[in-house]
Amino acid sequence: MGQQNLTTPTEFILLGVTRRPDLQLPLFGVFLLIYTATVVGNLGMIILTKLDSRLHTPMYFFIRHLAFIDLGNSTVICPKMLVNFVVDQNTISYHACAAQLAFFLLFIISEFFILSSMAYDRYVAICNPLLYNIVMSQRLCHGLAGIAYLYSAFQALLFTLKIFTLTFCGSNVISHFYCDDVPLLPMLCSNAQEIQFLIISFSAFNLISSLLIVLVSYILILLAMSRMNSAEGRKKAFSTCGSHLTAVMVFYGTLFFMYLQPKSTDAFETDKVASVFYTLVIPMLNPLIYSLRNKEVKNAFYRVLMNLRNLHI
Repeated sequence: MGQQNLTTPTEFILLGVTRRPDLQLPLFGVFLLIYTATVVGNLGMIILTKLDSRLHTPMYFFIRHLAFIDLGNSTVICPKMLVNFVVDQNTISYHACAAQLAFFLLFIISEFFILSSMAYDRYVAICNPLLYNIVMSQRLCHGLAGIAYLYSAFQALLFTLKIFTLTFCGSNVISHFYCDDVPLLPMLCSNAQEIQFLIISFSAFNLISSLLIVLVSYILILLAMSRMNSAEGRKKAFSTCGSHLTAVMVFYGTLFFMYLQPKSTDAFETDKVASVFYTLVIPMLNPLIYSLRNKEVKNAFYRVLMNLRNLHI
């Protein structure tokens, strides 16, 4: 019996968002709509910022990468979750679970540092407008994005290899709707304290360091705005960073809600709700946040439509 428990599982069972059978189909419809809106919105933002030359600026460079990350994060989780709503057994293969964990970590960690890079970009745009094009050069933008992806890939590989090179024993049931590192730890045979310490340390560093960059950038922005003489200038300055500030508040607010909640018997259920929000809802909201009140995006959309129309005439 002990020998069997030490065997590497061929698949895991995901408990899913809910265990209630009567909610499976309604939730399937809701999450299908969310995922469709996410794909259309983020893919549209990627294509738009690539096709329209007026959006070839540092700000839209980072918005394009944020859209790519949101699309990737949602795609890693949602299609499998949708399948599990309509099948009897919510299973995921051993290797698919490892791949899902790796890509989820890659995209979610990247989001921290793309958002902090965007905060720095807004700081330079408002506090040093004359030097903006020099400071936020194409080389620096590519460097910031490259560092974010490389650092995220390092962590994704580190945690995935650490977990999946150890032996699983006992139950193969994951108390989540996707393969995440924390729900996998109790399923390991060996002492997982080292991995748990690494997860806590890196998570704290990712959260605090990226949030610190955002906070310092916005404190300097507020100081610069307070020195502006005209109300029109302050309004214009605020409008350039309003969308990013909204995205930051939604993203970090969800994470703080998840990390700072008191631990209880319902903690896993609350974590699921928070996870649904930052893996599926936020990727759907970000394209709306950056486009609804953005005249540049709307004008670019109309220009692209007109160019496509002229091609067919």
